[in-house]
Amino acid sequence: MIETPRPTPTVRERRSAAASFRAIGRLLSTSAATVIDARRGKLTRELVDQRCEAMGKGWLDDAKITLEVKGLEQLDLSKSYLFMSNHRSLYDIPILFTVLKGRLRMVTKKELFDVPIWGPALKVSEFICIDRKDRYKAVQSLKEAARLMQSGINVWIAPEGTRSKDGTLLPFKKGGFMLALETGAQIVPVAINGAAGVIPPKSFRLSLGQRVEVEFGQPIDASAYSIEERDALMARVREWMEPRVSR
Repeated sequence: MIETPRPTPTVRERRSAAASFRAIGRLLSTSAATVIDARRGKLTRELVDQRCEAMGKGWLDDAKITLEVKGLEQLDLSKSYLFMSNHRSLYDIPILFTVLKGRLRMVTKKELFDVPIWGPALKVSEFICIDRKDRYKAVQSLKEAARLMQSGINVWIAPEGTRSKDGTLLPFKKGGFMLALETGAQIVPVAINGAAGVIPPKSFRLSLGQRVEVEFGQPIDASAYSIEERDALMARVREWMEPRVSR
């Protein structure tokens, strides 16, 4: 029987695999150091910010991403905002960590908090766990997000609730907008284009050298809306985001 020789990986494929392993290594080493510092009582919010920024920059450098940022100058970064962006890629968060200098915590699904090393690091770093299957716990998670915002933390939430597989902007979930209304938050809509080209959903293979554009909109004052006007607030955010998100 004649065996068909396996194709030799190209240089690009080898570099892509190496970048993927480096990204995982950065995540694990940062998470482990964070958990250790928390147990020693040495973890501070500022240290978490620094590590989030450093990890984000490292991921972008490994993937050789060219980043273009628009609209950041209209934000007062001494204030706390509720950032809402489209969500297509695992790289959305590292990109925002880089741009916002790590001053960001995200509302993320419960399953990630069960991952060894990474999950405990998320918890001690003030990331917000949301259990989509338990309405009561989901409401409590949003209350925790409100507390963090009031203490000066920026919070990111994907209004779509999950990653889009085809680039189409999915229907918005209500939870993030209820959070904004109850806290009177300043919502900053964000459009991220190109991140799906780096690493698409359900994939761990990096495509190196991609160009990613991040555009920030003007803050939208949720305190100007009543609970009954929630749908109007959702529509305003979507009207800004949808034409700026390329498919």
